[in-house]
Amino acid sequence: MGERRVAAQTARRISADAAAALVQSGMWLDYAAGLAQPDVFDAALARRAGDLRQVGIRSCLSVRPRAVLEADPNRESFGWFSTHFSGYDRRKHDEGVSHYIPVNLGEIPDYYRRFIPPVDIVIVKVRPMDADGNFCFGLANLWHRAIIERAKCVIVEECATVPLALGPGNFVHASEVDYIIAGDDRPLPELPAAPPTEVDRAVAAQIAAEIEDGACLQIGIGGMPNAVCSLLASGSVRDLGVQTEMMTDGIVEMYRAGLITGARKQVDVGKMTYSFALGSTRTYATIDGNPDFMCCPVDYTNLPHFILRNDNVVAINNTTQIDLQGQAASESDGHRHISGTGGQAQFVRGAYASNGGKSFICLASTYDRKGERRSRIVLNLTAGNVVTTTRSDMMYVVTEYGMVNLKGKSVAERARALIGIAHPDFREGLEREAHAHRLIPRGHF
Repeated sequence: MGERRVAAQTARRISADAAAALVQSGMWLDYAAGLAQPDVFDAALARRAGDLRQVGIRSCLSVRPRAVLEADPNRESFGWFSTHFSGYDRRKHDEGVSHYIPVNLGEIPDYYRRFIPPVDIVIVKVRPMDADGNFCFGLANLWHRAIIERAKCVIVEECATVPLALGPGNFVHASEVDYIIAGDDRPLPELPAAPPTEVDRAVAAQIAAEIEDGACLQIGIGGMPNAVCSLLASGSVRDLGVQTEMMTDGIVEMYRAGLITGARKQVDVGKMTYSFALGSTRTYATIDGNPDFMCCPVDYTNLPHFILRNDNVVAINNTTQIDLQGQAASESDGHRHISGTGGQAQFVRGAYASNGGKSFICLASTYDRKGERRSRIVLNLTAGNVVTTTRSDMMYVVTEYGMVNLKGKSVAERARALIGIAHPDFREGLEREAHAHRLIPRGHF
């Protein structure tokens, strides 16, 4: 577990500028993750950009532009290190400002407890203190407790718009807090869900047909997983359960339709288990104070040995490219980092280990680049692409042209199966390449 932080005697209320004045050059700060990232402190710290040098800031999934980065164009004051990119983090990476930390998201609490030196200052946006002296992290439990356990200084930024998300460890007590600053009480950022395409619907229909009453769902982010939710919401499957990393609009809409009860789960019966939420204001309002939703640390939601305790786990995730051996690259475009490993690899393994479990990796068969259509199923991954799900872990792969299960298949069988669900325009070329590189040998087998 590492050293536990000594609790503060009394949390002091100070201004955001006074809190930012605590930062010294060379320090390491932690900005928490997702909707728990601070805004008022961020703006105050940005005002010190000219005074500070080499302040490292760890973060995850920025949902708003960060003032410290916009105020430091020469990248002398602040370094930005993220465990999962949002669109904003990606743009900053393209500018050479943001750096990625490779992680399995479910392991991050352990990193803070075992490998990352104690953070100098952690700043977390929280719900205002309740009658018992607790500040709720809201819709982002994740690894915040693990940081606080060893941080040298804890600052909370109170915000009245943070929902009450019930769940174990989703709070910090005032006795553990050094300073409290007032937030701006702005509405929380939303993540608009893109409408599903015809390809999304075609892929979703195949996956939805594989989901049975009582299945326990993990739904990743993106159009295809959301399309699965839409199909299920209008279908006849009942008594679904949830153990997922991210609570999405699609899952919440299935809950509102009465399809999710959790009654057949073996663990956390009747609860929708998740680690963070991101979506619409309607989703945030549905979760607020709702005991059916259980916001947990990410090592509880994502580690395979916890996932497999429920039967019939169904994991549904996107990828951007897959090679003919079944390796999925879901987080980069060559050496350009796009998002992150997240929980994909862990849920693929956890779902497979679950009694009756299934893992689906879905993708459109093609994409357009500069007006040219290209196949997402390829002989070799793009140079520099990072493998997120290994070929040995891969189970079901789904495109709009079909579904294949790669478990137990030889390299040649995998290649043939994946060529069969590639876009028809690319199948002949893929087969030629597979033969030329001996993935598919000559002869009967």
